Amino acid sequence: MIEKIIDWSANNRFIVLLVYLIITGAGIYSVVNLPVDAIPDLSENQVIIFTEWMGRSPEIIEDQVTFPIVSGLQGLPDVKAVRANSMFGMSFVFVIFEDNVDTYFARTRVLERMNTIQAQLPPGVVPSLGPDGSGVGHVYWYTVEGGGYDLGTLRAVQDWYIRYKLSAVQGVAEVASIGGFVKQYQVDVNPNDLRGYNLTVSDVVNAIQKSNNEVGGKIIEANSSAFEKLGYSKNELMSFRIWDIIADHYKDEK
Repeated sequence: MIEKIIDWSANNRFIVLLVYLIITGAGIYSVVNLPVDAIPDLSENQVIIFTEWMGRSPEIIEDQVTFPIVSGLQGLPDVKAVRANSMFGMSFVFVIFEDNVDTYFARTRVLERMNTIQAQLPPGVVPSLGPDGSGVGHVYWYTVEGGGYDLGTLRAVQDWYIRYKLSAVQGVAEVASIGGFVKQYQVDVNPNDLRGYNLTVSDVVNAIQKSNNEVGGKIIEANSSAFEKLGYSKNELMSFRIWDIIADHYKDEK
């Protein structure tokens, strides 16, 4: 058998040389274009569902958030397992798909099912999908520094400028911000003043929410004779105290 192969190869040198060149070229092409990871991605094909409901115990999170989501996701095609983890104020649900399932197809099916599950969750609880990256996709850390700027300003620069620029880069699934002070407005409530005006904390919350609404144009009557037409009104949260003073002053005059 071996002698026949040797004889055939000796009599067909051109064919043997051509096959050798084809195999060599294919090997070189594979070496050049083969994707190589420093850390191979051995994670499962999964979709993560994150739900935040701050201030609730793990038992309440498990009963009112995690259980409805896990139950509703049962029966999805090509799903190997549905795992969950409930902790204080947060719920994580991991939907494990078969390895041959496309990631974006899996995320689409989960989103379709979550539309029906949303009605079973408590008011104000909105689940969100995790990034479409794997567990080893964390590739880069950076810091935002600047002399003379406080942590709140640096965090604002990160959230409103740098993060959007990096998110536009091809292949970036998520840019997560850690540290600094997130800009916020705080209202310090004095219980004695609330008691004096016969108000509750809910009244203050409702007043702040209403003060930050945008309304269309209307006609306002002043002094029973003058009319002023407003084309557009945009209330800002910072001007809440001004409107509050005006309202109290108008109430006192009446």
